Amino acid sequence: MIYELLIVDDEYQSRNTLCTCFPWETIGFHVAGQTFNGLEALKFLKCTPVHVVLCDIRMPVMSGIELAKRLTAQPDPPVIIFLSGYRDFEYAQKALKYGVRYYIVKPARYEELYEVFTTLRQELDARYCAGQEILEQEDEDLFLRKIYLYLEKNYRTASLAEAASVLYMNSSYVSQLFKQKTGRNFSDYLMEVRMTKAAKLLENPANKIYDISNQVGYANPKNFARSFRNFFGKTPKEYREGCQFENPEGSFDENI
Repeated sequence: MIYELLIVDDEYQSRNTLCTCFPWETIGFHVAGQTFNGLEALKFLKCTPVHVVLCDIRMPVMSGIELAKRLTAQPDPPVIIFLSGYRDFEYAQKALKYGVRYYIVKPARYEELYEVFTTLRQELDARYCAGQEILEQEDEDLFLRKIYLYLEKNYRTASLAEAASVLYMNSSYVSQLFKQKTGRNFSDYLMEVRMTKAAKLLENPANKIYDISNQVGYANPKNFARSFRNFFGKTPKEYREGCQFENPEGSFDENI
C-alpha cells in the first residue's frame, strides 16, 4: 500500500527539495501535495486526506504547532512529523503534547529521513493489517458511519480507493463489506449522494448548472446532465423548471 504525504514548509527551496530529491515511492509514500503554511494545509486536507503530514514548525499565518493542535482534535488525524531549524526544547514539549513523535532538524539528512519514514511505514502497515481484524470486532454501524462521514465531507472527489485508504483497509474488502451491510454498491451510493446534493443546489436559481456540475465532481456538464437524468428521469433544467412550478416566485432561465 502507498501512503499519502503532505509537505508543509514556508521555505520554497526546502519544500521543493523534500518533494523532488528524496525517493519517497521506494519506501512506500507518495507526495500528494505541498503547502506553505498551516492554514493552506488545512484547506488542502479538507479535500485530500493524507496519512502523514511532514510539517515545519515556524511558519507565517499558522505555525506547525497550531496545525498539529487542530489536526489532532479531529477524528482519525494523520501522523504528524515536525521539521525545524532549531533544537528547541519548548517546541519539542509542545510537539509531544499533540502526539508528534518524530522531530527532524533541518536541513533534513537523507539517512534520517529514510530511517524515520521506513519505521513509520512499518507502523502504518501494522495499523493497516490490524484494521480489518479490528473491524470484525466493531459494531457494523461504526464502519458505515465512517464511510458516510467520509462521503459527506468529500463527495466531490470521493473514490472507493481513497475511502479504503482513509480507513486503512483494502479497497475490495471495503467494497464487499459495504455491499454486505447496505445491499448497495459503493459507487451507487456515491452517485446518490452527489445527485441529492445537486438537486438541492438546483433549487437555488442563483446556482449555475455548470457550477453545480463541478461542485458535485463532474468536470464535464454534459456528463453531469446524463448522470442526473439517469438518476432522476429528467435533466437538470427540467428538474429546475419543476422547482419553479412548485415555487412560482423563483425565476429560472438557464441552459447548459
